[in-house]
Amino acid sequence: MTFKPCLGGSVLAGCLVVILFWGLPGSTTLACPYQLPTAVVSINGQDLFVELAYTPDTRSCGLSNRSTLKQNNGMLFLFSNTRKRTFWMKDTHMPLSIAFVDDTGHIVTIHQMEADQTNTTYPSFQSVRYALEVNRGWFALHGIKIGDRVEMTLPAVLNIQ
Repeated sequence: MTFKPCLGGSVLAGCLVVILFWGLPGSTTLACPYQLPTAVVSINGQDLFVELAYTPDTRSCGLSNRSTLKQNNGMLFLFSNTRKRTFWMKDTHMPLSIAFVDDTGHIVTIHQMEADQTNTTYPSFQSVRYALEVNRGWFALHGIKIGDRVEMTLPAVLNIQ
């Protein structure tokens, strides 16, 4: 992409629009180029709107390089098999909470994760099929704890890899 210098007249007005758009508070640019399917999951009657990361690339990308996450939103990581999982916060610029969820939909581990961490890892401790990331403190705010069940209806067309 090339840029021409902003020199007065209508060209300057056009440049200002671009500069203002890029600098708007709350505007986000996702470093991860994936358009993910979404679903609604429920825990103890509390609905959560989630993006579904279901391939190696989308799981690796996750919520990295985002600075905000809307209230009652999150990301559900889906795996094709169960095993112990470990997450970290590389390039993730907001603090998150993560719940690891087993095959039956029950939360088996919850961690509070620090933003921009590359030295700290967050393990599941048990074999899981899902991981659910939300804004830090969301689970505690809604009284959600280990043993609670995540109810989810996922699109049938997902090819979980």
